[in-house]
Amino acid sequence: MKQRIYIVGAGAIAGYHAEAIERYAESEESRPELYVTDVNQAALAAFAQRFPWAAPVEQLGAMLDEPSREDDIVIVATPPVTHADISIQALRSGRHVLCEKPLAMNRKEADLMLRTAEETGKWIGCCSSRFAGLQITEEVKGLLAHGTLGDVYQVQWVQRRKRARTGIEYQPQSRWFLNRSVSGGGTLMDWGPYDIASLTEVLQPERVEVLHAWMTNPATGHPIEAEANSEVEQHVGATMRFHLAGGRAVTVQYERAACCHGEERSLAEIEGTGGAVHWDWLCFDGHGELKRYYDVNGEPEASQQKIENAPLGMMDKPIVYFMQALAGQQTPAILNEQAVFNFSILAAIYDCIETGAVQTVAKAEGAHG
Repeated sequence: MKQRIYIVGAGAIAGYHAEAIERYAESEESRPELYVTDVNQAALAAFAQRFPWAAPVEQLGAMLDEPSREDDIVIVATPPVTHADISIQALRSGRHVLCEKPLAMNRKEADLMLRTAEETGKWIGCCSSRFAGLQITEEVKGLLAHGTLGDVYQVQWVQRRKRARTGIEYQPQSRWFLNRSVSGGGTLMDWGPYDIASLTEVLQPERVEVLHAWMTNPATGHPIEAEANSEVEQHVGATMRFHLAGGRAVTVQYERAACCHGEERSLAEIEGTGGAVHWDWLCFDGHGELKRYYDVNGEPEASQQKIENAPLGMMDKPIVYFMQALAGQQTPAILNEQAVFNFSILAAIYDCIETGAVQTVAKAEGAHG
């Protein structure tokens, strides 16, 4: 009996999931049955035309009312404001859920999603896994595990783009990204899930404190900016303390900008008492450079290596990892407690900005690391 996958939402991101499902299947016979629904009937019709092997369903209720099977998967590919509600409905229908990033709008929603998954015995996963499991990340983790850098004391994670605002320069047809009541926020909700997922994958913290945070929306005079009355942050930063296993604590300086007036830069760097490492964490073109800095006889030295990564594409990873996890394989899928932990760090940055108070997020026991 074929596995069944249900996609809620027929927009651009849903198409990436459908392509991944088709590529992952070894043959047409082994390809899962695919069902899709969307409140926008034009989008649903366009999706069905593009993927004729997918069965369109006009209403979510009709899709979920069908008796479930053990390995059914629902992919939630709708705007963030609907993530929690649809995910909970899907979980209660007896199906596993893979939810697009950001997982939810706030920590309360994320906690309810996790509780529902636990109550129903199903899994909730997050698509913030698109840069998870890279070989270059494994190399960095290996340096930390072997103590090559000495006692780690600082991490700098700075990702600045001058003009890369979703809804303005990128995917300008999707203006809902600029509406906080729909998107939950700006670049922190859009790219922050990937940043936090990568930071937790490397450092594997047990607890995170957000000590200070800020955000702003630089003015550029772009026509869409004024027309859409953009109300979300496009530049955000935070100082955090990651508490690691064994009682160690590391300061993390975090910055993400989809719009800024200063220089562009991408910096992922860990410093320790015995050395430092700087790496290309995205590896968009399938490989990245890893640089190590250290001393030899009191003189600074450096080495550089090019790391090749597995061919699995970033847009394929969420559903492929999720299906592998359900099949009992070890994968970098971001699931259950880990998914909520990661999102809660992101949400705590917003809470710190709003209240001015230090925010603490603790990892639940049994979280998938």
